[in-house]
Amino acid sequence: MEYTLWAPQYELIRRAFGFDFAREEAAARRLSDLLPASASVDPMGRLARRLAGADAIVVGRAPRAGPPPVWRLPPTARRPTLVAADGASAVCLEAGLVPDVIVTDLDGPIASEVTANRRGSFTVIHAHGDNIPQLEEWVGQFAGELAGSWAGPPTDTLLDVGGFTDGDRAAYLACEAGASRVLLWGFDFRTAEQTDPALLERKLRKLEWADRSLRFLAAHAPCPLLKWEPDGTLAPYPSDNVLESTR
Repeated sequence: MEYTLWAPQYELIRRAFGFDFAREEAAARRLSDLLPASASVDPMGRLARRLAGADAIVVGRAPRAGPPPVWRLPPTARRPTLVAADGASAVCLEAGLVPDVIVTDLDGPIASEVTANRRGSFTVIHAHGDNIPQLEEWVGQFAGELAGSWAGPPTDTLLDVGGFTDGDRAAYLACEAGASRVLLWGFDFRTAEQTDPALLERKLRKLEWADRSLRFLAAHAPCPLLKWEPDGTLAPYPSDNVLESTR
């Protein structure tokens, strides 16, 4: 998605959560310094080689969802590609599935992401105002193919094609990289595994905005965005033209 289309929508998110853009910029600079030079070489072209023309299964980590049942999909000329959102990489690996792409802000089971990256997963690491310590600890441990992203204007080093959380950002990346369809598996925006009431409230607010972000993508994406239900059905994701619209 063009940054000029997405930026006003992200501004709504930034204001809703009070994100300090100066901290976002500081994290972006730090990630740019930490990434190897190869990470900035044609990142969208490298992603397209994995995703263009294929069904992209974007895997979330909703409670009790488990790994995507790829065997349920009808045979296609090109095998589906797996795009794991952060902690869903562990879910995939436990099922013997190595994601083609991982999208992460390094707040999940990072060791599994490092392992998958070393086994061939293209990993897109996202910088935001709260994860500079994680960037400094973990970026250098990824030995495989990398790219970086952040929530500001795209730079020579970092992408921004839209999205807020790892899950919806993964869907935006898959669409931008030319996937024929994006199938969302393991997405639940009404429950979260969190026991602290304050943290649970904030997590659920983030999930609500992630849902709005996907509805915005569904209204503007060049490819179909589908929710893959546990019973095996594929349903079009509902669409909204702006994130603030009511439903």
